[in-house]
Amino acid sequence: MVLALAAVVQMLAGGTQDVDVTGAWAVTITKPAGSASGLAILSQDGAAVTGMIGPAETDMMPAEGTVEGNKLTLLTRPRTGRTAAFAKCELTGTRDRMTGTIDSDKGTIEFTRKPRRE
Repeated sequence: MVLALAAVVQMLAGGTQDVDVTGAWAVTITKPAGSASGLAILSQDGAAVTGMIGPAETDMMPAEGTVEGNKLTLLTRPRTGRTAAFAKCELTGTRDRMTGTIDSDKGTIEFTRKPRRE
């Protein structure tokens, strides 16, 4: 009964999400000029995603996006005077790994879920 009610509430809220992206992710960006590693820390509330992304935990910028099914669309919000490796990425995947493109066709991106620290 509770599960059925939760499914109805989620349908009324605008769809279902197949993945929950909440947590820390190792990020790899590959462009023609080479690759770079980083970190994303995300929080998901329904379809809305907020968080931080950057080359290191001490060098991050805000990010926001949405999840629809198994697809995550994420936009970066660089601070004044900063640049980002991408403005928008679109990823598809599972609970532990997502892959996709950055800025439509400027390279690829991969998110791999980092294990939780106990």
